[in-house]
Amino acid sequence: MMIPAGAPIVTADAMRAAEAACFASGATQHELMARAGAAVAREAARFATGQPVLVLAGPGNNGGDGFAAARVLGKMGLAVTVATLGHDWHGAAEAMRADWSGPTVPLSQAPERPLIVDGLFGIGLSRPIEGDVAAAILKLRDAARFVLAIDIASGVDADTGAAAGAVLRADATLALGALKRGHVQGAGLSASGALLLDPIGIPVESGVGMLGRPRMAAPGSDDHKYTRGLVGIQGGAMAGASRLAAAAAARGGAGYVVLASDDARVPFDAVVHRETIDAEKAAAVLIGPGLGRDAAARGVVGEWLVSHRPLVLDGDALALLSVEALAARTTPTILTPHGGEFERLFGPVDGDRIAATLDAARASGAVIIHKGAATIIAAPDGRAWVAHPSSWLSTAGTGDVLAGLVAARLAVVGEPVRAAQEAVWLHARAARLAGPALVADDLPMHIPTAIAECL
Repeated sequence: MMIPAGAPIVTADAMRAAEAACFASGATQHELMARAGAAVAREAARFATGQPVLVLAGPGNNGGDGFAAARVLGKMGLAVTVATLGHDWHGAAEAMRADWSGPTVPLSQAPERPLIVDGLFGIGLSRPIEGDVAAAILKLRDAARFVLAIDIASGVDADTGAAAGAVLRADATLALGALKRGHVQGAGLSASGALLLDPIGIPVESGVGMLGRPRMAAPGSDDHKYTRGLVGIQGGAMAGASRLAAAAAARGGAGYVVLASDDARVPFDAVVHRETIDAEKAAAVLIGPGLGRDAAARGVVGEWLVSHRPLVLDGDALALLSVEALAARTTPTILTPHGGEFERLFGPVDGDRIAATLDAARASGAVIIHKGAATIIAAPDGRAWVAHPSSWLSTAGTGDVLAGLVAARLAVVGEPVRAAQEAVWLHARAARLAGPALVADDLPMHIPTAIAECL
């Protein structure tokens, strides 16, 4: 089972609470572990293609899932060996261990196999993997063709995605019940491989989920350039950045785009050059791309912060404002910081980027698009969405394109959370359509095709 749009993302404590609620409703731990084992075996058999399988079973319930999977795989006719670490199994995990009658060896004697099922450590990992255990799993990883992790790759913190010691890097991870925050941030991003999800019958609710493709609408028969939304973009010291943003805004569905700049150049004729932005007509105003940080730029930011226009603040604008000034605003505001800009405004991120972004949204009253390998959209009401944009977006100017897209969608839909969701998805999709080695100038021309996929 792949990841559905909006799939919940939870902390380890929230997952334990969901399991406890499931048990309270009548399910047994043995039933859930059997479902987990069957789900893991289904995916492992798909990747094994008939080759021998090594299941790593650690202490606790993750090891129990491993034994359950090994039993099902054996019944499928695959050659399965289980390598164990410790003997700390209780309850359902001990029952699954007793039900396994196939070959079992200690981890130190584990044979190399083309497919590894990693059931060593789950969401309960509390210390780094070091010493002989680290050496053993890294040796097995080097010899394996494919590693499937049960719930989360061993060595990855389930909440932060951090890896303090060795990590058994997975080619695919089957999350059980719900995705964990550690799958989508930190070292967990690369260590998880392809993410799969099986709910195994555990109801999970979360205010944090994966971003899915948005549903968008074409303009109505009575719409015109003003009803579709006028976007004002404030230019500055680096004119190219604001031109990129203007191109994205125009391609992103805005009815009218005005670029206010001392430089009269525009990306194409449909973008209108003006010396100033008419605040009464603008449905959304973008400030920051290429703005500069001198006294004049500071004055521009200050004037718009006290206005009653919906704002998108990016780049240099983020260095010229305070959380207090943002919190005083009563009209929609969207911030689009990368990691460094986020920390300058809100302070250092201590592990969990999702939690930090949610805290920042609550403190500022703004919708925040925290850009990165995992882009996090957080709303002041405690909801958040996570997207994985193309790694080819890690090049100059792509953030300016995203900011222009955000402004366009805000002008069109008028709702900051929806605008942020649409823009982040369209930006990532345009990057994939543009292909490898893209430059920021390539992105705007692919935005219409991305929008067409959402209609």
